[in-house]
Amino acid sequence: MKNLWFLNNVNLFQLLCPHKFKEFKECHSFDTYKKNDYIYFEEDTANKVYLIENGKVKLGYYTEEGEEIVNAILTKGELFGEKAILGEEKRNEFAQSVDSITSICPVSVNTLLDLMQNDKTFSLSIYKFLGFRFKKLERRLQLVLFKDIRTRFLEFVKELCDDYGHDCLKSGHKIIVHPYTQKDIASLIGTSRSNLNVLMNELKNENIINFNRKEIRILQKIA
Repeated sequence: MKNLWFLNNVNLFQLLCPHKFKEFKECHSFDTYKKNDYIYFEEDTANKVYLIENGKVKLGYYTEEGEEIVNAILTKGELFGEKAILGEEKRNEFAQSVDSITSICPVSVNTLLDLMQNDKTFSLSIYKFLGFRFKKLERRLQLVLFKDIRTRFLEFVKELCDDYGHDCLKSGHKIIVHPYTQKDIASLIGTSRSNLNVLMNELKNENIINFNRKEIRILQKIA
């Protein structure tokens, strides 16, 4: 299924931001965060959802041993904190800015529920989003638990291709222009940056992919 990892082709900011609704526009504001600032912590009260106007946000949690587990890295137009809509009272993850400047549109749960009640199309869009998000998390958990690093990375590349890829008319290759660093990708597939770098160079030597900082080129069909 397309977009199990990310929903970047659905600009939820354009759909949900209260600035788009006349009755909420005048009393609504944006919050700005610097790199490594936390938007919320585990166990914080869950009374808002958040839309990313600009920047990137990392979602994750810490194990009892202090190891950081990254659930997602989200970009412009995406929503997080959505479990508050379903009645979550305390956060079970943290949200942290990973860009130099990240602009966030916070929306209270009550405001969002009012909008959903008054607009059935809007409400359906929210529930579709929640369904995609839960499928994405389930898919990612299965990959991290049961697949080796090479398989996890290649599956991730296929999903990136769905979201960001296009065909090169000259070569016939798939070209993926994406917003993620190697550190981001390593976190998302559950490995270290050094291990990922080794793997990507191995795949490059096998003539399966080529890459630079913001682009991955698929040279062969990935099974």
